[in-house]
Amino acid sequence: MYIETIKKHSDIKNFTLSGLKELSKELREIIIKQVSINGGHLASNLGVIELTIALHYVFNSPIDKIIWDVGHQCYTHKLLTGRYEKFTTLRKYGGISGFPKRDESEHDVFGTGHSSTSISAALGIIEARDKKSENFKVIAVIGDGSMSSGLAFEGLNNAGHLKKDIIVILNDNEMSISQNVGALSAYLNRILTGDFYQKFKKETKSFIEGIPKLGKKASKLAQRAEEMLKGLFLPGILFEELGFNYVGPIDGHNIELLIETFKRIKNASSPMLVHVVTKKGKGYKFSEKSPSLFHGIGPFKIETGASRTGGELTYSEVFGNTLIELASKDNRIIAISAAMKEGTGLEKFSEKYSERFYDVGIAEPHAVTFAAGLATQGLKPVVAIYSTFLQRAIDEIIHDVCLQNLPVVFAIDRAGIVGEDGPTHSGAFDISYLRHIPNIIIMAPKDGFELKSMLEFALTQNCPVAIRYPRGNIDQSLAIKSPVSEIHLGEGEVIKDGKDIALIAIGNTVYPALSASELLEENGISAMVVNARFVKPLDHRLLFSIVSKIKKIVTIEENALTGGFGSAVLEFLNNTDKLDIKVHRIGLPDKFIEQGSQTELRQKYGLDERSIYKFALFLFESSRVISF
Repeated sequence: MYIETIKKHSDIKNFTLSGLKELSKELREIIIKQVSINGGHLASNLGVIELTIALHYVFNSPIDKIIWDVGHQCYTHKLLTGRYEKFTTLRKYGGISGFPKRDESEHDVFGTGHSSTSISAALGIIEARDKKSENFKVIAVIGDGSMSSGLAFEGLNNAGHLKKDIIVILNDNEMSISQNVGALSAYLNRILTGDFYQKFKKETKSFIEGIPKLGKKASKLAQRAEEMLKGLFLPGILFEELGFNYVGPIDGHNIELLIETFKRIKNASSPMLVHVVTKKGKGYKFSEKSPSLFHGIGPFKIETGASRTGGELTYSEVFGNTLIELASKDNRIIAISAAMKEGTGLEKFSEKYSERFYDVGIAEPHAVTFAAGLATQGLKPVVAIYSTFLQRAIDEIIHDVCLQNLPVVFAIDRAGIVGEDGPTHSGAFDISYLRHIPNIIIMAPKDGFELKSMLEFALTQNCPVAIRYPRGNIDQSLAIKSPVSEIHLGEGEVIKDGKDIALIAIGNTVYPALSASELLEENGISAMVVNARFVKPLDHRLLFSIVSKIKKIVTIEENALTGGFGSAVLEFLNNTDKLDIKVHRIGLPDKFIEQGSQTELRQKYGLDERSIYKFALFLFESSRVISF
């Protein structure tokens, strides 16, 4: 195998062109095979194999710095930079990350996992290089989907102003995760269909076809001329105005052309933007046909593309189905996604109510303020964004929604432990970053049925509401243990009574707490189990009732302990002078949570039923005071 001959990074430079093409075939097979076993980002990685090979062939990593925007397309980069032997551990606990990670390799110059950071980071590295009088090149590889984010344009604007030798590779596959939307795409289409371009194209074609002796060749030559015109008139104008020298568009799967182009621009002294056109999912028919489905996927069967896991209902699907049901009764309901309609369960909604669905692209701050504007006019916007991506819109949540007390509903998907995607995608902070904001209601359902009830409740409120729920499937059999009772503002529910210790849980930790109580019962300990439901406002009445008769409390949450649900309970106890209560808080520690399966990580951080049982048993038998 060609990949096995690469013992050090520079070995790739000894390959012939035919060898590089064979290498690309090998890497495609390796990536498809491993993602089919481990899960991961398939379509985005298959689309940049030739591009990555050409970059490493021409440039000299890690001296030259290659920065991958988002980073979900870095698998070929990892295989070429000494991680082939470890590739079977991709996204596993203790294995290599599915994203660039600085402490994993010197070739991962900048850690990424969120969109649109590459240009700003690259420019910062170039400025540091020049201040230190060093000599190397810096390349930012950014997808056209990431260009919909304001941060990318902030970086482009500053780079054009500073006129440094940054190289931006625009990977144009016409996709982010969901289909690209926005003015940039519309701009390209307008140029193609505009009067000036159409007139110029027509006159050029007539001129070529009028040349004597060309005959049948005229039509083919006219077609080539049209392709050249597209490169002249389309995105080049935009980027040239921003201060970049524009090259392209070029075929992102033609290794020879890519190498030739990169060699030509390698030593440029001013900003360069190379427009590379690729096909997302290239080389695997199922991902080519459904690139959104194969963007981020679990284990699958290579032969059929079918998932290896069952078809259980997910929280995202319950959210999407419920919103469709509610929207059929209320035409004021609007759904908003930030380039993640499939991931957030809104694909069916977008088909049924296309006029009430907005995908704003990778632009979370805009999504929030756009929703605020809708809310001022009496509509009911629901913003569905992953917990980790909603972090990008904190100011807008505070300033544009909560300060004005506008009825925007935030459906916070992937809250808590996300799993194999690792720390960049962990939803560990949303309770903490929302709980301190005035006017907002924060809820978390114990299961899919309660999520449905909470969404119905949220849309009746005249203020901001956040509902956080986890990634993954719903065990519908658990609902038998605790049917959903009616939701009332700021009210929790006692699922199981007890007198020795109280387990107060929020969200998807409720059922593990219930199972732990059954283990405690076997040891003669009577454990009360409480489904808190609300992080804000807390059910002070219920809490006071509990601590008036039970002096040992365990709080359980799948969020950072710092500023989380347990902290809110401690604040309540402090304000009520109930400092004689023994409390143990179970949650995520003050660190970024590593990659691994959700099961592995919940066991490690004490969020499974056995760990909750052990913590509760220890608290019951100890004489400790409040645990901080």
